[in-house]
Amino acid sequence: MADVAAAYQATQGSPLEVDRAFYDRISAAVGEDTLVEELTIPIRDARAWKVPAGHVFRIKSVDGPQVGDFNLWSAADPRERMWASRTRQLQRAHVSTYDRLWSTLPFLRPMATITHDTLADYGIDEDGGRVHDLLGTRCDPYVNKLLSGVDFDYHCHSNLTRAVAPFGLTEFDIHDVLNVFQCTGLNGRDQYFMKACPARPGDYLELFAEIDLLCALSCCPGGDLSIDLWGPDARDPLETCHPIGIEIHRIDPALLDGWKTPTRPDYRGAHGMRRPELDWTEIKRQRCC
Repeated sequence: MADVAAAYQATQGSPLEVDRAFYDRISAAVGEDTLVEELTIPIRDARAWKVPAGHVFRIKSVDGPQVGDFNLWSAADPRERMWASRTRQLQRAHVSTYDRLWSTLPFLRPMATITHDTLADYGIDEDGGRVHDLLGTRCDPYVNKLLSGVDFDYHCHSNLTRAVAPFGLTEFDIHDVLNVFQCTGLNGRDQYFMKACPARPGDYLELFAEIDLLCALSCCPGGDLSIDLWGPDARDPLETCHPIGIEIHRIDPALLDGWKTPTRPDYRGAHGMRRPELDWTEIKRQRCC
């Protein structure tokens, strides 16, 4: 593939520029003595958890390869949530160390920064597959019903819906995911493909919380995606399903010196509507006369 320049460049002083030395120090400080909470996400299920700003969390492969569908919100305002498509543009379609997960409009700020990725050296395989995918999205019962005519309640969309319900969120808050540990790409016809997950026990994706976060992750019912989910060879991949572990770590405040939670862009243009006190009828009248 031609090495065409990216549309968005992280020039010096740009908000896209990352202080790698800072995040390296943060990652190096993570260890057993910084661990404050652990949880395990069972197979074909999901869990939600909170991470305070300035903390680190790890998404871990535990017993074997397993894909996880990850959602992210501001703990203070769930209207602010991870924006997969803008993250693809500002970072890349498969994220790794030093990439950031960006939030939706009108917030548009880094929510989390990846500080370590044990699969960072996986690179591009022989078919063009990469890991930690923002190209696709979660599996859901509606597509399943459309393609198979069968009801199934443990797709990632449903798992995430159950996980966030205790936090006051609903199905409408579930959004396009980061597919952690998932190997995907585009074939020669520009179609999405999935391959077997390369993660092994002990592999992890580590993220630094830039703001107070509510996180949720589903252990995909497809397991490690080594078994076809559709087509003539499709069968239940239950045998390939494994749990995923979560760790939350508290960072020494001294290491955070100079860091602060990102702020949203100070846009005050009001989208061209300079007199918001006018109702829509009056605005149309002014445009026409």
